[in-house]
Amino acid sequence: MEHTAHSHRSSQLPAFAAEAGIVAATSAAPGQGASTLPRWDLSALYASMEDPAIKQDLAQAEQQAKDFAARYQGKLAALNGAELAEAIRTCEAIEEVLGKAGSYASLLFAANSSDPAISRFSQSISEKLTDISTHLLFFTLELNRLDEAVLAQNMQDPALAHWKPFLDDTRLFRPHQLSDEVEKVLLEKSVTGAQSWCRLFDETIAALRVTLDGTDMPVGDALNRLSDSDRSVREKAGKAVGKVFGDNVRLFALITNTLAKDKSISDGLRHYARPTSSRNLSNMVEDEVVDALVSAVREDYPRLAHRYYALKAKWMGLDKLEHWDRNAPLPGCEDRKIPWDEAKQIVQKAYDGFDPRMGKVINTFLTHPWIDVPPAPGKSPGAFAHPTVPSAHPFILLNYHGRTRDVMTLAHELGHGVHQVLAAKQGYFQSNTPLTLAETASVFGEMLTFQSLLDAETDPARKRTLLAGKVEDMLNTVVRQIAFYEFETRVHDERKSGELLPERLGEIWRQVQTESLGPIFNFTPEYDVFWAYIPHFIHSPFYVYAYAFGDCLVNALYGVFSEGAPGFQDKYIAMLEAGGTKRHKELLAPFGLDASDPGFWRKGLDVISGFIDQLEQA
Repeated sequence: MEHTAHSHRSSQLPAFAAEAGIVAATSAAPGQGASTLPRWDLSALYASMEDPAIKQDLAQAEQQAKDFAARYQGKLAALNGAELAEAIRTCEAIEEVLGKAGSYASLLFAANSSDPAISRFSQSISEKLTDISTHLLFFTLELNRLDEAVLAQNMQDPALAHWKPFLDDTRLFRPHQLSDEVEKVLLEKSVTGAQSWCRLFDETIAALRVTLDGTDMPVGDALNRLSDSDRSVREKAGKAVGKVFGDNVRLFALITNTLAKDKSISDGLRHYARPTSSRNLSNMVEDEVVDALVSAVREDYPRLAHRYYALKAKWMGLDKLEHWDRNAPLPGCEDRKIPWDEAKQIVQKAYDGFDPRMGKVINTFLTHPWIDVPPAPGKSPGAFAHPTVPSAHPFILLNYHGRTRDVMTLAHELGHGVHQVLAAKQGYFQSNTPLTLAETASVFGEMLTFQSLLDAETDPARKRTLLAGKVEDMLNTVVRQIAFYEFETRVHDERKSGELLPERLGEIWRQVQTESLGPIFNFTPEYDVFWAYIPHFIHSPFYVYAYAFGDCLVNALYGVFSEGAPGFQDKYIAMLEAGGTKRHKELLAPFGLDASDPGFWRKGLDVISGFIDQLEQA
């Protein structure tokens, strides 16, 4: 749904960390069976799908939404500052109840999307939330029609001034708002439109099976083998995954084409300049800033990815790399398996070393059933941190295999969790952070953990492995995500002229991969369908550049920290606590940084290049 409608932000699961879909399997972490690894306990939300509190909450919210509409619809223009503040507060309370129910259904579905009962429950909750939302839809539409001068006068009241960030964010979309009748139709039909296609994608991915060595396994398990140290295992997995997606490519092409067309229709109605504009607006970042980021990364493809992967081919003794070699471990130094308890200690130490206040929040996550750790059939691949609602607490989903990269993922998602906990005091409407800033705490947490591991390592070979692993993660977060963004841009632009055949989608995918990863790679034909498993393209179009934005931002931010800037920790925690009440210019100003400065992105990319310099000299 568009931002102008109430979209229950907490009911929408965030897309997961940088390398989407690579880590998910049915095997357990070393030294621990899947049954011994922690699973989350969602009772902070509801006890079960049969919990009578769900029906009670939704029934009460529905009545409150009807009462709210009866009290305020068509009357906002006549309210004074205090009265308008009270209306916003009332609406927020109703929305939080809806967000709580939506969060519960989404988390259940993420943990096991192959269970028909859970799928049915999730869909029924989504439909109910949409029904209730029709009574609230008028509110943001009317807020956007308020006279600017009158609103400015009312803003003199401290009660309404508190809601200035919410009002500013809402009114950003004024030029793209449609009539009440059209907005209502779009909202009501969303459950049978884009949402249904997203559900079809999720359930199809969960149901697919890849056959390897006579064993049928989920796609995530096969994708995980692309990181195996045995090249023949990687090759078999790469070809087998390609075959499965190739066999189903017409369905994935239909889903992609339909959602792209759906977005194009909506964008046209709302007069967005280009397909990415609505995402940029919701991220509170100017098109020009995103263009500068994309341009800077694309210009640096040779200095970063091309150079690193040429080094990797040399280390592996290969003239060419195949797509299944991209995430291969380096030869001669096997990635040590890290038990879950040790992973917790590593991350806890890194956050404690930065600031005990951060460590305290991290400890809460690690000592409570807020994290779903083991891989499992039907479970969403990858990892995410979901804020739920301020009256509860965030939850984290992992697929932990015991590799160094999985420890980094834990550090990443706990960074999100800390951010969400600290920002919760801003309330349901103002705690949510734009995607471009949402990745700041997560990537910063990764950097803290990486530096902690690197400083503690004394073996030169292990140091090189750690450094190379960090470079690969950064390339996945920056170069690969910008390549994903380029793929989306070209697909959505071309879709305006008609439906794209699966073969054309494959051609575009191959183009962006060749451009970004460099001439050292030889892409075999089955790789042309690997676009099909990236959930960001389906659930959150043009989300992916936020990873690159966050990584480059954090590289610059970490540079300020490393230089010993006074009061850095206090400023950093204040930035996280601000949630969605400030924009990137306001948040970065205390650190002397400005994302609109053309040189800003160069600073972040220079950090990656510097790591590659070290590897070349090793």
